[in-house]
Amino acid sequence: MMRRCAIALLVLFALIAPAAHAQVRAWLDRDRIEAGETTTLNISTDSAQGGPDYAPLERDFILSGHSSARSARAENGRITVSAQYSVVLQPRREGVITIPSVRIGNQTTPPLSLTVAPMSRVPAKAGDAAFIESELDDGDPWVQQAVGLKVRLYTAVPLVSGQLDQAQPEGATLRKVGQDLQFSQETGGRRYNVIERRYLVIGERSGRIVLPGARFRGQGVGGFFDDLLGDGRRPLAADAPDRVIEVRAIPASAPQPWLPLTDLRLRYVALPHGARAGESATVQIEAIADGAVAAQLPELALASNGAAQVFPATLQSDESFAEGRPRTTLSRTFSIVPTRAGALRIDPPRIEWWDVRAGVARTATLPPIELQVAPGTGANGNVAPDAPADPVATNDTGDGRISIPGIQGRVLPWAAAAAAFALLWLFTLMWFLGRHPPRTTNADSPAPVGKTPRPDLRRALADGDLGDIAETLCASVDPPAADIDALRTRVADTDQRDALDALQRARWAGGDPRAAREGLRRAFARGVRTIAAERPARGHDPLPPLYPPA
Repeated sequence: MMRRCAIALLVLFALIAPAAHAQVRAWLDRDRIEAGETTTLNISTDSAQGGPDYAPLERDFILSGHSSARSARAENGRITVSAQYSVVLQPRREGVITIPSVRIGNQTTPPLSLTVAPMSRVPAKAGDAAFIESELDDGDPWVQQAVGLKVRLYTAVPLVSGQLDQAQPEGATLRKVGQDLQFSQETGGRRYNVIERRYLVIGERSGRIVLPGARFRGQGVGGFFDDLLGDGRRPLAADAPDRVIEVRAIPASAPQPWLPLTDLRLRYVALPHGARAGESATVQIEAIADGAVAAQLPELALASNGAAQVFPATLQSDESFAEGRPRTTLSRTFSIVPTRAGALRIDPPRIEWWDVRAGVARTATLPPIELQVAPGTGANGNVAPDAPADPVATNDTGDGRISIPGIQGRVLPWAAAAAAFALLWLFTLMWFLGRHPPRTTNADSPAPVGKTPRPDLRRALADGDLGDIAETLCASVDPPAADIDALRTRVADTDQRDALDALQRARWAGGDPRAAREGLRRAFARGVRTIAAERPARGHDPLPPLYPPA
């Protein structure tokens, strides 16, 4: 009887709960590339109904490198399954290309724009198996100016392992920005896999600063004869030349605090047309700084006065890399509560900065906020904004609605009943689970070294993509492996290690995904065979008995 009631309450809760609308989002890892390069289209959705239809993209792009990943999370008592899909796009032409909408389930992605510029130049070492190119946004910056450094590693052969290092310069700070980008590019008659890494360089003093060149050491997959005579690997090395930066001193006429930028713009995102005494009005301000990170920028602030109180929300920042240098967007929302009726004027933020291109001081500001404040209604005209309202006055609405403490606004009685049913269902579920505790297993029984693959591993090997297979393999051992490289050190079978190497080459070095998948199915058909750990004999006790036998 109790079980039937729980099911009935569950169905009722599902009917009254608000339906979750699937959200879909699409973005490019690079929206401006050169001819011969590739970019990656990423699609994220909260719905797990089918994959995206890439057919509309084939007109302007060559598609490759399909991948997907799924995750689940609990939110407000509901399980939300999300998925992310990626595909590599190689443009068929130059110019501004509109990426059409892609259908995924019942949703469609918004159109995107991609700029494909002509190839600027051929790298000096094009044709080598591996080489490094570096590019500075500004070769003669000002002191404390944020300069973008772009380092690209070109490899004509698939990589098995390697490390790309960039040494710290003297007299300047250098830090990595964002995640590495991976794409392919055809240059010098060869197709290269490219790893692009971005850095931020800030000169701490004026004068000449030497930026050491980047350095790469690794291993790649060799040719046909290398595969016959050895393990197919060969060493790769590449070094970039040093770069020289001439840092200019701070001018004597520069405003303080010193803020060197390429551009700075302020705008109102939200601005009220009127206000009422004792009630909150929302103002949102956005600042876009070209050539700085968030830590270099002052906070957005509005000065309060006797006619109003200003309550700022948390400052939101978004950092990106555009045209070879950092770009930061600051956004802040303010709640303005007038204390009396009449004309209200609030001064806008004012930021002084130095134009690094023109070499002049500039000021960014906005028009003042001018509002006509109407008298407050009811208690708002005489009560301070932070004073609590009379609870007795809010309970009697006269329209059939009721007020619940702790909830803004008034709700209808059926909504309160629905919430009560939901709480009752949760209490019933907790009572049911408490009567049936989960069974425990014997922790002392050792896990077998080679065991039959679990259903999720069989499923991943049968129809999962390479990313799903990699995650499932790492989770199939106890304790789970951090990544494929860590798993490889624990695998005892040579065929399984070779299959893991083929998986890594297919995912990151342009290997054959189909051959890698077939090798994984053959090697792991009976599960992961790990190296057996040495265990002490169970019959031996290192401590003497507490009560020796008589």
